[in-house]
Amino acid sequence: MTVPSPRTRLRPPADRPDAHRRARRAGVAVAALCLVAATAAAAPPAPADPTGCGELVHGQLCLRGPVGAEGTYTATYRRDGARDEITVRLGYQRKNAKITAFPGWFGSRGTQRGAVAVSGRVQMLPDECIRGVMEHGETVFVTKWSCG
Repeated sequence: MTVPSPRTRLRPPADRPDAHRRARRAGVAVAALCLVAATAAAAPPAPADPTGCGELVHGQLCLRGPVGAEGTYTATYRRDGARDEITVRLGYQRKNAKITAFPGWFGSRGTQRGAVAVSGRVQMLPDECIRGVMEHGETVFVTKWSCG
């Protein structure tokens, strides 16, 4: 035995003048929901690289932390392939609309099995951006800027 689906009324009954206004509001609400759903479906996909990382010739340099807030930040470097272990200095730079700060360093360490991570506490204002910095020999590498 099948049960018929309930019927919806698109037009208000003639004896209720407010019903027409409610039906129009419901139609506008449905149209707005469809517009929101279409916008979400058309949004660009998430970037392939994590925010705050930079691809280098032989690896990846990243900075992770509570962007735009004071907290602990971790700079990591991971080398591609089996190469000799190296020593790097890891840190960060901050900027806002007025200045770009000089690098602040977390410290120097050697890679182990091609990777190294160094952390430190950074005091940031909500309008500041931050990026990771790595120094190896005479060369300095940076990540993308991350802004809160």
